[in-house]
Amino acid sequence: MNGTELRVRRLEGADAEAVARWEAYVAGAPAATFFHRAGWRAILHEVFRHPTFFLYAERAGSIEGVLPLAQVKSRLFGNALVALPFAVYGGVVASNAAAAAALEAEAEQLALALGVAHLEYRNVAARHADWPRQDIYVTFRKEILGDDEANLLAIPRKQRAMVRKSIKNGLRAEIDADAGRFFALYADNVRRHGTPALPRRYFDALLHEFGRDCEVMTVVDVAGVPVSSVLSFYFRAEVLPYYAGDAPRARELAANDFKYWELMRRACARGCKLFDYGRSKVGSGAHAFKRNWGFEPTPLHYEYRLYKRAAIPQHNPNNPKYRLLIAAWRRLPLWAANRLGPPIVRNLG
Repeated sequence: MNGTELRVRRLEGADAEAVARWEAYVAGAPAATFFHRAGWRAILHEVFRHPTFFLYAERAGSIEGVLPLAQVKSRLFGNALVALPFAVYGGVVASNAAAAAALEAEAEQLALALGVAHLEYRNVAARHADWPRQDIYVTFRKEILGDDEANLLAIPRKQRAMVRKSIKNGLRAEIDADAGRFFALYADNVRRHGTPALPRRYFDALLHEFGRDCEVMTVVDVAGVPVSSVLSFYFRAEVLPYYAGDAPRARELAANDFKYWELMRRACARGCKLFDYGRSKVGSGAHAFKRNWGFEPTPLHYEYRLYKRAAIPQHNPNNPKYRLLIAAWRRLPLWAANRLGPPIVRNLG
C-alpha cells in the first residue's frame, strides 16, 4: 500500500493527533454538524457504555471523510449500528465520493461482523434512494439577522406578541455553570410527558466535553425561581437548542417564548448567523410551535440498511404499543422516574 491510497481507520481516544485532525476536518467540512465532533465518542462510551466506531478515511495523512458510529444493543429495543445515537443529524461526511463509499463499505462490514439487526444513518440529505426511510422527522433552520430589532420583527405577529408578553412578565435569563437547575426542570418535564429522562451525568459530561460550545441558560421569574431552561450547542456560526425543560407555570408566564427569544438574542450577540430549532415529529406540538416562529420544516432522511428485521423500528411515542407505558410513566413519582429512566433511555438512542 502506498501513501496515495485511501485508507479507512478507526479513531482512538488516546491518539490526540488523530482527534485533532478529525476535529479540524469537521470544523471545515460544509456538510458536517455538531454531532460529527470527536467528543461524542467519549460521551457515548463513558456515559452509556455503547461501543463506538468512529471511522475516518485518509490519504497521504489527510482526512477526506468521517463517519461516527455506535452500537446500541438491548433485549427490549434490539441491536443496531447508528450514526449517531442521541443525535438528530449523522451519517457520512466526505470530501469526495471515493471517501464516502469507502466509509460506508467499512460500516457495512462492521454491521455484519457485529450481527446487528440494522444500520441507521441520520442524514440531513438523502443518500440511498433504495433504502427504507423514516419520514416522520423534520428540522427547522433560519437565519439570525444582524440586530435584535430585526430578529424580533422577523417573528410572525402573534408569536411576537407572546415574546413581548414574556418580557413584560419580568422574566430574565441566566447562564448556569452546571446542569443542576436545568436537570430539575428537564426531568420533571419529560416525566409529565410520559418519557424517561436521560441521566444527570450525561448533561454534566456534555458541559465538560464541549466547554464553551455547550451552554445552559435558565429563565427565572421576578422572584428568581427557575421556570424554564435549555441546553444548547454552538457549532461554527450556528446555535442549536437541544434539550429543554419547563415548570408547569411556564406557560402562563410565556417562559418558553422568552427562553427562545433570549437565546436568539444572545446568539446574535455572540456572532451566530443561524438558529437551528432542531428536530420535531411532523404533526407534534413542537412542530406547530416552531412554525409559529416563522420557521419552515425541512425533511430529514433517516435511512436504514435492514439485516435481521423486516421493517424500520419505531422507537418513538407515536408507536401505539408504548401508549400504556407512557400513561404509567406519567404517574410515577419523580424520584422513581429518575432512577428507573436511565437504564431504559440509554438503549433508545
